[in-house]
Amino acid sequence: MLNEGLGSWPQRRVLKSPTGVATIFRDKKLSYPELADRSYAFASVLREWGIAKGSRVAYLGENHPSFLETFFGTTALGALFVAINTRIMPPEINYILNDSGAEVLVVSAALRDTAEAAIEGTKVQHLLVVPDELITGSEKVSQVGQVHTANFEDIIREGDPVYVDVEVTLEDPAYIMYTSGTTGNPTGALLLHRNLTWNSYNVLVDYDVVSSDIAVMISPMFHSAAFGMGTLPILLKGGTLLLEPGFDPGRVLELIQKYKATSISGVPTTYQMLTEHAAWVGTDISSLRNLTCGGSPVPIRVLEAYEDRGLSFTGGYGMTEASPGVTSLQPSRSRDKMGSAGLPHFFTSVRIVDEHGKELPAGEAGEIQVKGPNVIEQYWNLPEASAAAFETGGWFKSGDVGYLDSDGFLFISDRLKDMIISGGENIYPAEIEKLLMELPEVGTAAIFGVPDEKWGEVPWGAIVLMPGAQISEDALREHLTGKLAKYKIPKKYFFVDELPRTASGKVKKNDLRKQYGSN
Repeated sequence: MLNEGLGSWPQRRVLKSPTGVATIFRDKKLSYPELADRSYAFASVLREWGIAKGSRVAYLGENHPSFLETFFGTTALGALFVAINTRIMPPEINYILNDSGAEVLVVSAALRDTAEAAIEGTKVQHLLVVPDELITGSEKVSQVGQVHTANFEDIIREGDPVYVDVEVTLEDPAYIMYTSGTTGNPTGALLLHRNLTWNSYNVLVDYDVVSSDIAVMISPMFHSAAFGMGTLPILLKGGTLLLEPGFDPGRVLELIQKYKATSISGVPTTYQMLTEHAAWVGTDISSLRNLTCGGSPVPIRVLEAYEDRGLSFTGGYGMTEASPGVTSLQPSRSRDKMGSAGLPHFFTSVRIVDEHGKELPAGEAGEIQVKGPNVIEQYWNLPEASAAAFETGGWFKSGDVGYLDSDGFLFISDRLKDMIISGGENIYPAEIEKLLMELPEVGTAAIFGVPDEKWGEVPWGAIVLMPGAQISEDALREHLTGKLAKYKIPKKYFFVDELPRTASGKVKKNDLRKQYGSN
């Protein structure tokens, strides 16, 4: 087979799982042969439109089989997939579409208005709307300006499901995955077929994924963790994905019992909300064997609630640039290594270095650096940022501070990049600060994260006003509303005379956290 990449997976899986179920969505099952047929039918239409190796196809929508059909159809041609966070605003989406140069945008019906507001001035030529239900009949979609607009299901029916073997190697790019930009704009991590494939191997080794697994996908697949650590490994092994478009604790508990789900992944908040639901006590969750949690450490009360039901968590540390797995903490070590992010994945290496790049011994904190076949080689269209992100020898500079103990377990100490993780979502202060500085009343803005019992962290802001200027907290929020996702908008502001700074003039975010974090 010429195609060594991810787009060949459905074709390869059909040979091994001709009767297997790939996904279950709203109780409708999609077999592996059906996933292959629909993915390659979509690919055939893309080919007719001129989409080829190197082209970009974007997806904006909740968890749905069409996400996978778009991904596999796109990568089968050697084209690049671009998934967009459903929680960001039209200006943010517009930037991603422009930066990636996507020519096709697949969007869920619920987000069509958002997509239409975002595509102006982009290279998008085809807008495909996924209906609210997997339908068999035709549902007409009105035209949007000069952009060809159609029903996704109609496109699938028009396509030819026969697999066409296009030459794609593991070294070819597969996915531009955007992260919140450290300079105010989203940054596209360029993931190769190799990166996502080797990350899947790591998961198979360290998480004991088996073909009989039934995984509840409550985390959105546009996130690197849900896609790289959950979606792809399950499909590679021939398991089943229970796709949920949103998180409803009662619905999730119902699905676990109904389908005897074996695994679930999420952030501490989702696991806590499950325990707080009225159906928690009466639901049979004995089928579960893999609980993975990311974003932040699991609170002790949540850990104990699951241990009381005979369950333990697998934690870990990762980043989009590592596709995303770096380390994992196995349930058997969740107590004696509490607070640790675990050991490096099987095919991934981790080291700690000082400010001069010298490797540090166990117990000494420094920058966490990562290397392995799952780690990207560059960012999309950012040669300078790409060069600055790597140390000699191909080590990726995470920007996070931590240390390895004497047993090789990683402990995270701090973040050099000041990233805030709120409910599993990455927030970069620079993006918010840039928008606040548009206001004539604002002289300087500094955004920092503070602990939050529900979300792990939430953003707060310290504002230095221009001389004689006045502005309210509500006005600051109003300026950001519609430009940023809601979770990025600071929950609280402090008006200060000056910001604490280092000798070189950098704002000391740690000092802000210490000074205002308890208010």
